[in-house]
Amino acid sequence: MKAFYTDHFVLPLPAGHRFPMEKYSRLRDLVGSQAGIELVEAPSVTDTQILYAHDPSYLIKVIEGTLSAQEQREIGFPWSSQMVERSRRSAGATVAAAKTAIQEGIAANLAGGTHHAYRDTGSGFCVFNDSAIAARTLQKEINPSLKVAVIDLDVHQGNGTAAILQNDDSIFTLSIHGENNFPFKKEQSDLDVGLADGSNDEVYLHSLSTALDQLDSRFKADCLIFLAGADPHEGDRLGRLNISKDGMRLRDEMVFQYALDRQLPIAFSMAGGYGKEIESTVDIHFQTIKIALQFQKQY
Repeated sequence: MKAFYTDHFVLPLPAGHRFPMEKYSRLRDLVGSQAGIELVEAPSVTDTQILYAHDPSYLIKVIEGTLSAQEQREIGFPWSSQMVERSRRSAGATVAAAKTAIQEGIAANLAGGTHHAYRDTGSGFCVFNDSAIAARTLQKEINPSLKVAVIDLDVHQGNGTAAILQNDDSIFTLSIHGENNFPFKKEQSDLDVGLADGSNDEVYLHSLSTALDQLDSRFKADCLIFLAGADPHEGDRLGRLNISKDGMRLRDEMVFQYALDRQLPIAFSMAGGYGKEIESTVDIHFQTIKIALQFQKQY
């Protein structure tokens, strides 16, 4: 199974910044020791691919470093040329994983899941929306009639993805998230499931099972993009849900089983994870990778 990595394109952050940049290199170290996984340096997404999902004036501001102070605050990262390169590679990794999955069944992006980026603005640690870019790139560069479903299981709603793809009936957006969590103004996905604070494994897995049934009845996907956020986990600082490590495993197995049963290619990204201990986040992400590897062998 191919896993695309970007952690060596480091985004310089001020001391004490709350984004856990270190989790990516730690995850790659673990993945590198796992038999059956090939680590591949992520390619950079092209301007053309970015423009499948983003506004040209926004792309120019990002490239030229002319984002206003307010726009940089909204993203949560100070502008730097490294920020641009890192964001390009993170989106490029999801594009590469999606193209690889069509050939090989499953492929991973060891970062990505930047679902708060809108067409014309970044937000919530997200510069470019990798899922929207990847879905549109598959349609533009592989097959124009491809139907793609985005299954977003980060604890925060995929608001940017929903907004970018709102009027596009060839791409289905599904988001299961904490109802009272960021972003406080929700967008309308094709299917939104908002969970109460403190929701447990049983509630979460029932919600997911029901949502996948609805996806199946409403949309005939040709491939899937899965945001496997670690932040629904009970050990997450920002998650506000109460999902055990075992519950997270069952979640991942349910999504990969859904894909396998229908022989759908699935590209997945790590998305969010802000564990009180960084080890717990890395552990959840690594668990997802190992589950994916078991399923990839069955394609």
